[in-house]
Amino acid sequence: MIELKSPGEIDRMAVTGRFVGELLAELSASAAVGVNLMDLEHHARGRIKERGAESCYWDYAPSFGRGPFRNVLCLSVNDAVLHGLPHDYVLREGDLLSLDMAVGIDGWVADSAVSVIVGAPDPEDLKLIEATEVALEAGIDAARPGGHLGDISAAIGAVARHYGYGVNLEFGGHGLGRTMHEGPHLPNDGRARRGMRLQPGLTIAIEPWFCRSTDKIRFDEDGWTIRSADGSRTAHSEHTVAITESGPRVLTRRPGEESGEAGQPAAESRMS
Repeated sequence: MIELKSPGEIDRMAVTGRFVGELLAELSASAAVGVNLMDLEHHARGRIKERGAESCYWDYAPSFGRGPFRNVLCLSVNDAVLHGLPHDYVLREGDLLSLDMAVGIDGWVADSAVSVIVGAPDPEDLKLIEATEVALEAGIDAARPGGHLGDISAAIGAVARHYGYGVNLEFGGHGLGRTMHEGPHLPNDGRARRGMRLQPGLTIAIEPWFCRSTDKIRFDEDGWTIRSADGSRTAHSEHTVAITESGPRVLTRRPGEESGEAGQPAAESRMS
């Protein structure tokens, strides 16, 4: 089901989004050599409880997982890209970590993800993360009233091809608001000027994710963790975005990022 939100309801989602952005910034700064993934998970649990929020992941039990998830973060390391199940793993020099979280506050949900490198970075990993971030901003910039859902997908796919990465279409962005997953599904590649018309009040999670040398994936035995099929590194970036009369409004910006007010992308595309 697709539900258009009023400006007041979008403001309430923005409260949740601000918390998600702040907590992801905290967790990213804490991701260092020697830190256990479960330390990050338990820190997030404490902050969510303290805020009076509710994790959208704790009871999450889709058909593909061995649910419920029973954690509040997706922590995906190196070749893991989505739904990484937190476990007893100590971060090492050069690890590429993707952190994804969705919570609800007073009945309104926000969802966001960021990828970081622990310790000294590999230039190819920096390029991979940059590609997801540039694709995210391109998708956000395309999320304008009167456009089409395919405009967002096409913008993301164009960035992937520019950087030399393939695109997997099995998992992508999605609508959200009162729950973590609402309509529509938002593929990470597509054709411009196709698909549903974008209207003010539509709230979506835009989430490009790429693998370095494949567009195929595989699942771990835990039923959750999704990895690149060939073991190559992966990265994932995501924001919750509201389409408004004046353009896209990003609800999950992290401290230090630009405001992301309607029509104002947070970063210039490096494609030029």
